[in-house]
Amino acid sequence: MADISKKRNFCIIAHIDHGKSTLADRFIEKAKLNLSRTQNLNQILDNMDIERERGITIKSQAVTIPYEAKDGSLYELNLVDTPGHVDFSYEVSRAISSCEGALLLIDATQGVEAQTLANMYMAVEHGLEIIPVINKIDLSSADIESCKRQIDHDLGLDVSMTVCVSAKTGEGVDDLFESIVKYIPAPIGDEKQPLKALIFDSHYDSYRGVIVHFRLFSGSIKEGQDILLMNSNAVYKVEEVGIFQIDLIRKKELFAGDVGYFIAGIKTVSDVRVGDTVTLADNRVEEPCEGFKDVKPVVFSSIYPVDSNDYDELLEAMERLKLNDASLVYEKDSSAALGQGFRCGFLGLLHLEVIQERIEREFDLSIVFTSPSVRYKVYLKNGDMIYVDNPLDYPDLVKIDHSEEPYIRAEIISPAVYLGSIMTLCMEKRGIQSDIIYVDDKRVQLTYEMPLSEVLFEFYDRLKSISRGYASFDYELIDYRKSDLVKMDILVNGESVDALSQLVFKDNAYQRGRQVCEQLQNEIPRQQFKIPIQAAIGGNIIARETINAYRKDVTAKCYGGDITRKRKLLEKQKEGKKRMKLVGNVEIPQSAFLAVLKTKNEGR
Repeated sequence: MADISKKRNFCIIAHIDHGKSTLADRFIEKAKLNLSRTQNLNQILDNMDIERERGITIKSQAVTIPYEAKDGSLYELNLVDTPGHVDFSYEVSRAISSCEGALLLIDATQGVEAQTLANMYMAVEHGLEIIPVINKIDLSSADIESCKRQIDHDLGLDVSMTVCVSAKTGEGVDDLFESIVKYIPAPIGDEKQPLKALIFDSHYDSYRGVIVHFRLFSGSIKEGQDILLMNSNAVYKVEEVGIFQIDLIRKKELFAGDVGYFIAGIKTVSDVRVGDTVTLADNRVEEPCEGFKDVKPVVFSSIYPVDSNDYDELLEAMERLKLNDASLVYEKDSSAALGQGFRCGFLGLLHLEVIQERIEREFDLSIVFTSPSVRYKVYLKNGDMIYVDNPLDYPDLVKIDHSEEPYIRAEIISPAVYLGSIMTLCMEKRGIQSDIIYVDDKRVQLTYEMPLSEVLFEFYDRLKSISRGYASFDYELIDYRKSDLVKMDILVNGESVDALSQLVFKDNAYQRGRQVCEQLQNEIPRQQFKIPIQAAIGGNIIARETINAYRKDVTAKCYGGDITRKRKLLEKQKEGKKRMKLVGNVEIPQSAFLAVLKTKNEGR
């Protein structure tokens, strides 16, 4: 049994792209863990292809690192890697709940950014010991002194605890190990108490069922014990316990303070819930662990299989994804154009894109997403209020008294030189400036209140583009405010396509309609007849594009001769195309639905 005073549980938190995964790689290399399976890979803990391709962390991952301190003592360091993107802050909260300390990573070239602050506040709320770490000190543009001033002034942390490292070269990592041992407190727990453990993640193995990732707060767990999942009241017999060292390393028993996994032949995916408490069936704890706050989705979209026969496979895929992504919310849905599917709630557009790619890659399914929407409050004339996130559920205009849409408080930290362009972008997006603070002589912090729906499309891309990648963005939902909403229908060849309908702000409807029509014109293949693509509000057409027909040269056989012969052939062709248009069916490819998710990124 390991001495609990020699254990340290910590996570790495930071803004996106500040080097969390690279630093985790250096920790693992220094610990000389068995890297046979991953020795040629960077981002060792980022085990999804999509994470490596995009250079982002999506899933929090855990690893146990043995470390011999300079005084000769052996320590067991449990690291939980976390994402940085604002869409995955829920993953960060799960990792923080499993730790006693956090390394707050700051890019030496960019300094403190919006998500750095947001993640630090989350760690402070959970009472974690925070060690500031300045990364990328090997770069010529690194400004270490400026970062230290920001740590003191912006974050209010103890500068004397700051460790300077280069995650890329490994410089300073040994000092960081010593700081972890010195400053982060050992976990508190008694292995003689009843078992109490928090589930912070899980994944599915086709042969062994659900593999549960958990942190022990008291008691111990070993093979053969009957355990109880307190949320579902399900009882299982433990088949295997162990720790994470890239691979799963089997152990005889785990004790209070450990982070590890257990396998108990759990085939019912819905029994395992992230945030649930594990205890012994015959010696249960009185109070469960404090779980995680229920996450509220902010973006809604429907998923349909391209082939309706794949519905059952899609259902299974959604259940498996829900297992290790507790922030995914879904319910059954159907569409006249696309058949049976699911209405899903996401934390943001990046979350939506990641789920789409994971379904396609991990489960080999072809799927279609409908245009994303936020959740609106619609007040009816009879006094009722309903929530609407699906354009198909939007009531008739004559029944509506008024509508309200969700607003966010957006915090943008940027070099002052880009201030004018960022303010123009926020005004375009109906933003109302509530605060502006010059953090220092080079950086400014802007606070805007703006509709969430305006942030969904292209805002983040354009912000990064106009600030050359230096502006950082974080937001929180604040309230609902009155808005002039309309339902915009998209008609293809005169037929309304329900999956392309959108709820839009009235003043933006014309521009949005034009963009959708133009994109569909580029994506829908040409037919033997003309295809009109129209955007309509009620009975009014507000935008139109036409896909021209293939034209067979029917006059090619007329060499000279009377012009009336040619006209006769062309008229005959025209009549044929009219008949074809009446019976012709326009197949809308999957790429067309995906193209509507993106608008033209002006200023890119």
